[in-house]
Amino acid sequence: MSATFIQYNTAIALCKDIFIKKMKDYGTAWRILRTNSITDQIFIKAQRIRNIEDKGTQKISEDVRSEYIGIINYSIIGLIQLELKNDNRMELPADEVSKLFDKYSNEARSLMENKNHDYGEAWRDMRVSSLTDLILMKLLRIKQIEDNKGETIISEGVDANFHDMINYAVFALIKLSE
Repeated sequence: MSATFIQYNTAIALCKDIFIKKMKDYGTAWRILRTNSITDQIFIKAQRIRNIEDKGTQKISEDVRSEYIGIINYSIIGLIQLELKNDNRMELPADEVSKLFDKYSNEARSLMENKNHDYGEAWRDMRVSSLTDLILMKLLRIKQIEDNKGETIISEGVDANFHDMINYAVFALIKLSE
């Protein structure tokens, strides 16, 4: 197993642990969120990271790692909501949510492995701030797609952007832990 694979799985395991614990506290209250609200939640987290990066200081004690974790978990929520858009259940069983979390984190990891093969792990030479900017760019793309009522002419859809944000945020967590 490659170091990246191990680091990736470690980061995702941390995110899932937090996701499941929060689900035990709050249930699946996030089911009420429309996709554009999820996009805005992620935007708030990414914008906070960028502000901290630009200012070099923060007033809230929660570190940027927790914001990247939130970006990952909300991106997975976004993917789940896209899959369950016609499912009106507000409360989902914990085992179903756990399986959906695994499904989408595995899809993102598979995408990462394919891109790492082609790009040679170029992300390792990037700055964390560039990863933040890429997340913000993906969010702006999603907002445009949402404004276009989900229609694209040539571009990938919302789901592909959620997958990319998961990977960029995992890369940031890996880089911050090194």
